[in-house]
Amino acid sequence: MLGKLTWDAIPFNEPIDLGASLGMIIAVVFVLGLVTVKGWWPYLWREWLTSVDHKRIGVMYCVLALVMLLRGFADALLMRSQQALAAGGAPGYLPPEHYDQIFSAHGTIMIFFMAMPFMIGLMNFALPLQLGVRDVAFPTLNSVSLWLTASGVLLTNVSLVIGEFARTGWLAYPPLSELRFSPGVGVDYYLWSLQISGVGTLLSGINLVTTILKMRAPGMSYMRMPVFCWTSLAANLLIVAAFPILTATFAMLLLDRYLGFHFFTTDGGGNPMMYINLIWAWGHPEVYILILPAFGIFSEVISTFSGKPLFGYRSMVAATMAICVLSFVVWLHHFFTMGAGADVNGFFGVMTMIIAVPTGVKVYNWLFTMYGGRVRFTAAIHWSLGFMVTFVLGGMTGVLLAVPPADFVLHNSLFLIAHFHNVIIGGVLFGAMAGYTYWFPKAFGFTLHEGWGKASFWCWFVGFYVAFMPLYWLGLMGMTRRMQHYDNMAWQPFLLVAAAGAVLILCGIACTVIQLVVSIRDRAAHLDRTGDPWNGRTLEWSTASPPPSWNFALMPLVEGEDAYWYMKRRAAEHPAGHAVEPKYEAIEMPVNSATGFITSFFAVVTGFALIWHIWWMVWLGLFGAFATMLVLAWRDHDEMEIPVDEVARMDRAHRGSQGAEIAR
Repeated sequence: MLGKLTWDAIPFNEPIDLGASLGMIIAVVFVLGLVTVKGWWPYLWREWLTSVDHKRIGVMYCVLALVMLLRGFADALLMRSQQALAAGGAPGYLPPEHYDQIFSAHGTIMIFFMAMPFMIGLMNFALPLQLGVRDVAFPTLNSVSLWLTASGVLLTNVSLVIGEFARTGWLAYPPLSELRFSPGVGVDYYLWSLQISGVGTLLSGINLVTTILKMRAPGMSYMRMPVFCWTSLAANLLIVAAFPILTATFAMLLLDRYLGFHFFTTDGGGNPMMYINLIWAWGHPEVYILILPAFGIFSEVISTFSGKPLFGYRSMVAATMAICVLSFVVWLHHFFTMGAGADVNGFFGVMTMIIAVPTGVKVYNWLFTMYGGRVRFTAAIHWSLGFMVTFVLGGMTGVLLAVPPADFVLHNSLFLIAHFHNVIIGGVLFGAMAGYTYWFPKAFGFTLHEGWGKASFWCWFVGFYVAFMPLYWLGLMGMTRRMQHYDNMAWQPFLLVAAAGAVLILCGIACTVIQLVVSIRDRAAHLDRTGDPWNGRTLEWSTASPPPSWNFALMPLVEGEDAYWYMKRRAAEHPAGHAVEPKYEAIEMPVNSATGFITSFFAVVTGFALIWHIWWMVWLGLFGAFATMLVLAWRDHDEMEIPVDEVARMDRAHRGSQGAEIAR
């Protein structure tokens, strides 16, 4: 009846696992209880859980990412403290099998469930506003994408309480991930979580590509789009092209595990190196799926806070699309040691060096944008400057690793770990925090506390260097990654310093939490009454903060780059024209839908049943998801009309605030 599920799946004999599980359960019960006692369920269901508004979906993606940042960083603290203690005769406090689960969960959560949702959330929120449109191309599908991602998050965290997680690393290489060597449910949790969330990511990519290509404001040609729209287009094209590879690769591994196929089992004629080829054919474009939107965020932030147009707009666009194409011809540098031969290794090494060129172009463009500008050193600019320093260093170590002989020495060492975190933290996470700080007032109507934001940045910035620079040296000394214990006592001082760096980063996370609490408490003093707190240049700043569900009462007419900057200059020169009231019309908007939330419920049921081989529950979950889609397909009313009076009332209030600001 319950397949492989027994009481043995609960970690009663593992005090650390059990304590973490109980802590997570208590936190979830507390939140659910608080929402129930406060009577917030009707509001949450109506305004958030069933919303198809791209802005609210973007906010929910970002909230999910921030929660998973806490979850993934907890694993990082466990790893750093274990390695700091487990030297020589001291075993540390984590047994090897538990340590293996922790580093596998850390990588999986941070890449798939923190970095990806954060970037997709920021794209969801800002793209339609920057394009001057009222929503994404497929609003209900957008909700389904969010909740399928949340399903993967839930399944991954259920493994902490029921069963185990994979012990294979975050990419689950065979033969270790095959049934013979990983007979438990850990790899199954990994595969089904990522299969379900991967479908959501693919749907989101299709949605955003369609939105950018087919839904722009009148006059917004491709070469008038903000750079963030270009980098988002490139990232989502990569999602559409690369994520089917991941889905197919995981499907083959699932067939190996569930039906005895031999795609990757050597004793059945399979080839595990083919898995590594396929996973990195997805995996290296994935790096650029994460970093390209961050490049766009830095472009917007640096241009806005320098008070001048972005230097070299066309070269930025060309560099972005060059990275998009070249990202598919560098994947083999992840396994130069596989024995492919000098010619193959040489080709991929050269291509890896070439792809650094368009990234360098971007860095110079940002520097030249700031040169001669009147830079305002806000928290968002701090994240951007910290990125430029840190990412350039990480990029240089990447070029070093692109040299095959050097990679033969450094492959699988802590040098590689330091490089990867140099790029992901210094690039993706700094970019996400810059975007979070930059667009927060647009989402919620008040700015974040600058002091706590800068404190968070400095803790992250200094903490990163303290935590990861020692790992470069340890890699050069020969320490390999994923070590739960080591005998070389000369390594321990460096690992103690790295653990101290992790504590500094923890302080940075604490500052972010304090910043949010203080900002909410003092929000009346930091209200954004004009919709344009930063004197922005793009169309999202032309709307109220937070924007109405329809974004724009009238579709904006774009007449050049930096569309809103041009509109503001024209309004200042011709204030009488700004005072003329436009002719308002009623607006049709999509109605909320529970499709995404209900589908995700059945996705979790199906995934959990497949993991534990509860076949009747599998069919129940599949039937529920299918029935939900049928109900959606046969809906009679999928749009609602916003009355013209409501549209006019809100736009008049916003135009009045804008006029007062222009006069001031």
